[in-house]
Amino acid sequence: MNSRHLSRQVAMQTLYEWDFKKTKKQDIKQITKRNIKKFDQSVDHDLINKLVQGVYKKRKIIDQMIEKAAPEWPLDQIAAIDRNVLRLGIYELLFQNTKEVPPKVAINEAIELAKAYGGQSSGKFINGVLGTIYREMGEPQKDE
Repeated sequence: MNSRHLSRQVAMQTLYEWDFKKTKKQDIKQITKRNIKKFDQSVDHDLINKLVQGVYKKRKIIDQMIEKAAPEWPLDQIAAIDRNVLRLGIYELLFQNTKEVPPKVAINEAIELAKAYGGQSSGKFINGVLGTIYREMGEPQKDE
């Protein structure tokens, strides 16, 4: 398993724990540190911190996008794993450098996380929501 994929797993687990416990901002930093320590040399510490803090800071915008892309699923009714995989995927899709993380990579990574940690239909659900957001934002222009 590559370091970036494992780092995304740690970030998703951190976001899930934070969301599940409904803790405060300072707690997310402690959860992140503890989870990074479990894997230490195998993960990209900077990437995990960037993802977790990025999702935390942009979560209101991200949650609005989830509600818009999946109107039949109120946010609190989406499984916590799926909700946090979506948050992570949307953050990477919209707020990361597309040269570092191309949109299709962000979507595929989120789908893989959903399949690994979510329920039987999580992968399809994540794919549908992220696909809707990706289509709405439009295909990035290719450099000629």
